[in-house]
Amino acid sequence: MKTIGVLTSGGDAPGMNAVVRAVVRTAVASGMNVKGISRGYNGLIDGDISDLDVRSVSDIIHRGGTVLYTARSPLFKTEEGMKAAVANCKKHGIEGIVVIGGDGSYRGARDLSLRGIPCVGVPGTIDNDIASTEYTIGFDTAMNTAMEMVDKIRDTAQSHDRCSVVEVMGRSAGFLALQCGIAVGATAILVPEVKTELSEVIARIKKSQETGKKHFIIVVAEGVGGVDKISDTIEQETGIETRATVLGHVQRGGSPTVRDRVCATRFGYAAVQLLKAGSGNRVVGMKHGDIVDYDIYEALNMTKPFDIEMLEVANTTSI
Repeated sequence: MKTIGVLTSGGDAPGMNAVVRAVVRTAVASGMNVKGISRGYNGLIDGDISDLDVRSVSDIIHRGGTVLYTARSPLFKTEEGMKAAVANCKKHGIEGIVVIGGDGSYRGARDLSLRGIPCVGVPGTIDNDIASTEYTIGFDTAMNTAMEMVDKIRDTAQSHDRCSVVEVMGRSAGFLALQCGIAVGATAILVPEVKTELSEVIARIKKSQETGKKHFIIVVAEGVGGVDKISDTIEQETGIETRATVLGHVQRGGSPTVRDRVCATRFGYAAVQLLKAGSGNRVVGMKHGDIVDYDIYEALNMTKPFDIEMLEVANTTSI
């Protein structure tokens, strides 16, 4: 394989740039050329493709976001879009692609692989919800960002004897809420994987009040939603002044942590090694701290269990 491409797709995540850097430098060290595909699969359809070399990726390992930009591409799901993408690969001599993103990005990589363009997926999402890997790039940075924001909110909650209901990202997965909730000592953590009645949350607050606690933090995953209603109900039932805060996209930004930079570099290196060996339709991941790879079909059919025991730990230690 003489030329490979690299793209970032879907939501951005801190550490994506570190993957791009590792892909380019590993490929160049192996005698390959690298093409940067801008704005995900849209760039592949539009031909927004440029050459990358070792200096193109200097000083990006510490930067959040993605220097290649990213987008979601409905057109890529059509036969017309797919044909245009394959034609541009052939035009630019791209023989394989490293795709950085989540499950939706993996499906695009699978479709390209089926059409003769071998692809390797690299897990990049702050939600840590890709079943084929224990860890996804951006998760650690997002957890730390959310924790720092909630710590700041706590200062005000403590000063005013308030309850703060804080929504963190995670539309369909509560991994970020769970870890952040434990780290900030939340009184309750609400996640989409576990049904929790608001009456249970109120009971926990009242029980903590009996021991002298006067301020409270409730962490809610985005997929649960309704933080304003939750906040209003808590205030009505407990008499505690309660405020709702949605952290939003601040959790996606920022300089990646050590863990994200190192994992990203390992994933990028492994992805290039697979393409170099002629392997496509694969995804890389982490298992027990080791880098592993799976067939994309196998990866997309996996399920990722929610750690109920960890939630029990949170509930036990937050009294």
